[in-house]
Amino acid sequence: MNNSRLGKYQPHYKPNLILALPVMLAQAGQMIVVLADNLMVGQLGTVPLAAASFANTVFVVGMVFGIGMVNGLTPLVGKAYGGGNRQLAASWFKQSLYAFQLAGLILALLLWGVSYLMPYMGQPPAVVDAALPYYRVLVVSMIPFVLFFTFKQFAEGLGNTRIAMVITVSANALNIFLNYLWIFGKMGFPAYGLMGAGYATLTARLIMPLLFIWGYYQFDFFRYYRKHIGETKFSWTKSLHLMWLGLPIGGQHFVEVLSFSLGSIMMGWLGAAALAAHQIVLSLASFTFMVAQGIAAATTVKVSQFVGQGRPSALRSTTFASLHLVLIFMGTGAILFVLFNELIPSLFIDSSEVILIASGLMIVAAAFQLFDGLQVTMLGALRGLEDVNLPFGMLLVAYFVLALPVGWLLSFHWNLGPQGIWFGYLIGLSSISIFLLLRFRWLTKEKN
Repeated sequence: MNNSRLGKYQPHYKPNLILALPVMLAQAGQMIVVLADNLMVGQLGTVPLAAASFANTVFVVGMVFGIGMVNGLTPLVGKAYGGGNRQLAASWFKQSLYAFQLAGLILALLLWGVSYLMPYMGQPPAVVDAALPYYRVLVVSMIPFVLFFTFKQFAEGLGNTRIAMVITVSANALNIFLNYLWIFGKMGFPAYGLMGAGYATLTARLIMPLLFIWGYYQFDFFRYYRKHIGETKFSWTKSLHLMWLGLPIGGQHFVEVLSFSLGSIMMGWLGAAALAAHQIVLSLASFTFMVAQGIAAATTVKVSQFVGQGRPSALRSTTFASLHLVLIFMGTGAILFVLFNELIPSLFIDSSEVILIASGLMIVAAAFQLFDGLQVTMLGALRGLEDVNLPFGMLLVAYFVLALPVGWLLSFHWNLGPQGIWFGYLIGLSSISIFLLLRFRWLTKEKN
C-alpha cells in the first residue's frame, strides 16, 4: 500500500480505536464475570455448575437476540447526529424506549415459557431442578438489560462509548462482589448457593439502566436531547422502522450463537476429549473476537455518522481503516495460535489427548479468526448503512447451508474428525466475509 493511499485511511485509525476500546473493555469485563461465576459456582459442586451451564446455554440464545435487536437504534441515531439533526436523534431514542421495552417484555415472556420445556431437554433431573429457578431470575433480568442497552446504543450513535463502558465495568465489579456475598453467605448474608449468582446478576442489571438514567439527566453531553425528547411524539411509523431494522440484527446474533451451539453438539458426538478441546479453542477465539466486535461497533457509528454528513468517500475510508486494524489484531492472534498451538491448550488442561486435538484445532482457528474478524467488521459497516436484511439471509446460508453441513460431511464421512467441524466454519465464514465485502463495495459505489 503506497503512502498516498495510506494517507487516506490514516485519519480514521485513531478515532476508530478510541471508539472501539471502551466496547472491548466492557466485553472483557463481562467475560471476567462469566469466569468468576463459573469459579464460584464450581465450588458448590458438579450439579450447581452443570445447572448454571444449562440455564445460561438456554438463556443466552434469547439474550443475544434482544441485544442484537437494540443495535438497530445506533445507525439511525448516528445518521441523525452526523447530519446535525439533534431533534431527530432524540426522536429515535424516544421511539426506541417504547418499541424495545415492549419487545424486551415479550422476549422475556417467551423465554419464561421456554422454562416449561427445559425438563424435556434430556438433562438429569437434579440439574433441571437446580437450573429452573436460576434461569427464571435471569429471564427477569432481561427486561432492565434491554433498557440499559437502549441507552447504550443511543449514546454510541452519538459517538460516546465511554459512559456505557464505565457503567458496565462498575456493574460487573458489583456482580462479582455480590456473588461472593450471596453464593457463600458472607458478611452476615444467607448462603443462597446458585441462586445467589442469579440474584447478583439481576441486581447488577437493575442498577445498570438506573445509572444510565442518572447520567442522562446529569451529564451536559445529553442536554440537547433532554430538551428535544419532550418535543417529540410517539410514532408508530418510526417504532416499526426500528423493529424492521433491529429484528434482522437480532437474527444475525441468534444465528451465530445457534450455529456454534449445534457445532458443539456435533463435537460431542466425537467424544468428551473432542468436546473439551473444542471448548478450549472456542474460548480463545471468542477472546480475540472481542477485539473485532469492538472495532465493528465503532465502524457502525462512524459509517452512520458519515452517511448523515453526506460523505461517502469518508465512510469507505473509515471502513477499510477498521479492516486494517482488525486484520492486524486478528493476524497477530493467528500467528500466536500457530506458534503456540500446543502450549496454550496445555495451560487449560493436562490431558495429552485433549491437548493433541486442541493443537490441531488451533491451526484451523488461526485462519478462521481472520475471516471472523472480516465478517463482523463488514456486518458493522453494512449496519451503519442500514443494510441488514440481505446480510441476515446470507448468514443463514453461510452457517446452515455451508458451515454446519460441510463440517458434518468432513468430520463424519471424510474422517477429518474434530478439525472437520472447524473447517466447515472456516468455509462458511470465508464465504460470508467475501460476500459482505463485495456487498459493501457495491453499495458505496452506488452512493458515489
